Amino acid sequence: MTGYALKVRGLRKQYPKVLAVDGVDMEVRCGEVFGLLGPNGAGKTTTLEIIEGLTEPDAGEIEILGFDLRTQGREIRSRIGVQLQSTSLFNKITPREALELYGGYYPKRRSAQELLERVQLIDKADAYHTTLSGGQQQRLALALALVNDPELVFLDEPTTGLDPQARRSLWDIVRSMKQEGRTVILTTHYMDEAEALCDRLAIMDHGRILTTGTPSELIAQMGLPSVVELFFEGAAPDAAAFTAQSGLAVDRRGDRWELAVTDPKTTLPSILDSAEACRVPFEQIHMRRATLEDVFLHRTGRSLRE
Repeated sequence: MTGYALKVRGLRKQYPKVLAVDGVDMEVRCGEVFGLLGPNGAGKTTTLEIIEGLTEPDAGEIEILGFDLRTQGREIRSRIGVQLQSTSLFNKITPREALELYGGYYPKRRSAQELLERVQLIDKADAYHTTLSGGQQQRLALALALVNDPELVFLDEPTTGLDPQARRSLWDIVRSMKQEGRTVILTTHYMDEAEALCDRLAIMDHGRILTTGTPSELIAQMGLPSVVELFFEGAAPDAAAFTAQSGLAVDRRGDRWELAVTDPKTTLPSILDSAEACRVPFEQIHMRRATLEDVFLHRTGRSLRE
């Protein structure tokens, strides 16, 4: 499959008290996993809901799999799968029954048995969905998104609230979807998830796309190859004296300081000298290369979980 699975131009959505989407342009290539990142309230979910046809935009053009969303919605809906942040089902419905029910809405559909095997829910196939764990319910929601064998799948924060094992299980399913040639568009609050799964991603804030690229491209754009971290016992202290002494900007984050440096070999000794001169009571010092989270903070100035 070649070309673009999604093209968005000038997307805009105004609510009474907030401009949720402010002129978004975006392109997603066929067969890639594309991530949309941003803090809460950045406009990610509203953007996806508009693209999925759930919310009417005020302005903008959307082309999905070569179809115009305004005039060819029926053709689009049969070719996409959507996993929302939460899925509501009848209390006394089983995963098998839910998949058979949802599959009945589409001319092309995958069997319930195949999907249950795909998301590892065979042993829970005939249990009420209310008895499933959080991870199992998320896997069921993903199976429901795949019931019509879609070419393009939307996943809105698919692993939020899951334990590490459940998250990794869903990662494997997303990777297998890519191997099958499907296009996946996801939002996530986890930087490690974005780096592990996404071929390309866009960082969004205040309803706008700030930057787009591969994780490695976005990290390289920062020009900050390393970060020095000083860890403290308890909350990190004020860094004004240290900054005046060293000339280095400090980002206080919980129990640590973070200092972005371009040449750690020459900068580290001066950091230690300044820390000693200012009697900085740090417990540990670490040095690491810049990460996608550093890119996010650099571009938005705030944490994803804010």
